[in-house]
Amino acid sequence: MSLGYLALVTFPTIPSYLQLLLLVVPVFTVIGIGVWARRVHWIEGEAETSLIRLVINLCYPCLIFESVAGNQALGATENLVLPPLLGFGVTAVGIYGGRLLAKLIGLHIGTGLRTFALAVGIANYGYLPLPIMEAIWGVESRGVLLVYGVGVEVAIWTVGLLVLSGESLRQGWRKLINPILITLLVAVACNLAGVVPLLPPFVTKTIHVLGACAIPLGLIMTGVNLAQYLHQPRSLFEPRVSVAAMAFRLGVLPLCVLALAKFLPCSVELKRVLVVQAAMPAAVSPIIIARLYGGHPPTAVQIVLGTTALGILVIPLWLRVGFQWVGISGP
Repeated sequence: MSLGYLALVTFPTIPSYLQLLLLVVPVFTVIGIGVWARRVHWIEGEAETSLIRLVINLCYPCLIFESVAGNQALGATENLVLPPLLGFGVTAVGIYGGRLLAKLIGLHIGTGLRTFALAVGIANYGYLPLPIMEAIWGVESRGVLLVYGVGVEVAIWTVGLLVLSGESLRQGWRKLINPILITLLVAVACNLAGVVPLLPPFVTKTIHVLGACAIPLGLIMTGVNLAQYLHQPRSLFEPRVSVAAMAFRLGVLPLCVLALAKFLPCSVELKRVLVVQAAMPAAVSPIIIARLYGGHPPTAVQIVLGTTALGILVIPLWLRVGFQWVGISGP
């Protein structure tokens, strides 16, 4: 099982703000446990690197396969084509919009302009929305979110890298060939071919057990990764960067994404994904990408920590607004 068990209530209709807050807080608590584990030196050095590799290369692919291969909702064409297109489009618009905002607040190349664009443009599309969706709508809801995430990944390694470092499109595409994308393609093929019932029970059980580790361990490692930046509290908040990022990521972009969910001819499953994605803070991955590709990591840290801290209170609010405006509810 994954973090769906953290839901303390069931949602027969539109959940209240308090119910949604109770759903979100335990997820952030697990991230906090990861911070604590790093601070007391339980996870550090080679152990951190090894665990991240384990999550990305084994546990998360197993979660993807289990969520997609037998998911009936993905039998509909609209749930295989439109989600990745929207994932790419929303992320690309966020990155380019973030670059424009960075210029407006006076950032320049070398002082965080490109990193601001990347970090503020990418919403958390994995470890945070997955347990939230599962708790509200069940494990079947994970499949469309993971397909949506393919579009986000494409945007990160093409548009994102072009904005951040000026690398060629060809170099960006090469980085898309990874265990997560390969697993997703195999899982979609298995879904369309209907071969999952033919797999031996020990195979599906093994995949389930490994996949169940992905979200809790991924959240813990998110906290571990953030912990290394918390030793200088004064550097974690820069008014110009932090306030602009929170206003854009948790103010402007949610309205745009909810409008897509409201007015586009999306399936119910995709509308749910868009409502949850609209409420998400910035993803953690831009911190690592900025470090690897010549960006400005402190800017990414300020954006991630600022939007995540505010997100604890704002996520339930946007979910509530999204449920009412788009016209979807609990199971």
